[in-house]
Amino acid sequence: MSLKEALAATAYEVEKALDDLLPVPEGAEARVVEAMRYAVLGGGKRMRAFMVMEAATLFGVDRRCSARVAASVEMLHAYSLVHDDLPAMDDDDMRRGKPSCHKAFDEATAILAGDALLTRAFEVLGEPDTHSNPEARCELVIALGKASGAHGMVGGQMIDIASEGKQLTADEIGRLQALKTGRLIQYSAEAGAILGRANSMQRHMLVSYGRDVGAAFQIADDILDVEGTAEEVGKATGKDAAAGKATLVSILGLERAKMQADMLAKQAAEHLDSFGEKAANLRELAALVVARKN
Repeated sequence: MSLKEALAATAYEVEKALDDLLPVPEGAEARVVEAMRYAVLGGGKRMRAFMVMEAATLFGVDRRCSARVAASVEMLHAYSLVHDDLPAMDDDDMRRGKPSCHKAFDEATAILAGDALLTRAFEVLGEPDTHSNPEARCELVIALGKASGAHGMVGGQMIDIASEGKQLTADEIGRLQALKTGRLIQYSAEAGAILGRANSMQRHMLVSYGRDVGAAFQIADDILDVEGTAEEVGKATGKDAAAGKATLVSILGLERAKMQADMLAKQAAEHLDSFGEKAANLRELAALVVARKN
């Protein structure tokens, strides 16, 4: 199976898991679940989900279990996008080629939908169907909390907001991006190791892989904001420069930023040497991250 076919197959499995995990209830609260489903179903690259499931495959984890964890990551990621798009944050009207959640519904519903996606993500991780071992479930919850909270994604978003219009060094930008974007991608690789009860060295290798893929992914995102079109990317481009946001592209220039992304992708792949051919899809994914057009 080619990487493209594997990505499509995984996206189908995760979409099915999300559909099952987010049934629409009776009553007035149905509206917020409809907004949750709007935000998380039928779109996105599912790269984080793919990393969860491919890393779990290295250890022979039941795909029904890894699909649940992959779905929880997609819920958390979708919550962050719903909130990022709000007028108080990045003020984006489009997401994944369609109106942002607050445009399709309203701001209050979008905020609640994001809140509910966040809490549902952790609920799914704590359910016995995710893993028979309660210790594994606890590790998944703790790791996701660290990756997504004030010392991870949320902290990175705060730094991003506070840094608008300021001059940052390359190291400062790297830390901002490692928290805002990289930590959730890193967790996605680590989650597969947690599910598979990997040894400490195997888990470290997957964490290192996820860290470098996350860094490469954000640089590629910054490049797309400069070179991409709204039609290709699925959202407005050129917003970083307009908002006065410092990126590695603005510091290094396009060509050096591209070289940095390529170096990180190659380094990420090297972390998987000990897994042999079983990790071929994850190696190819690292290269795809910097070659993508959306």
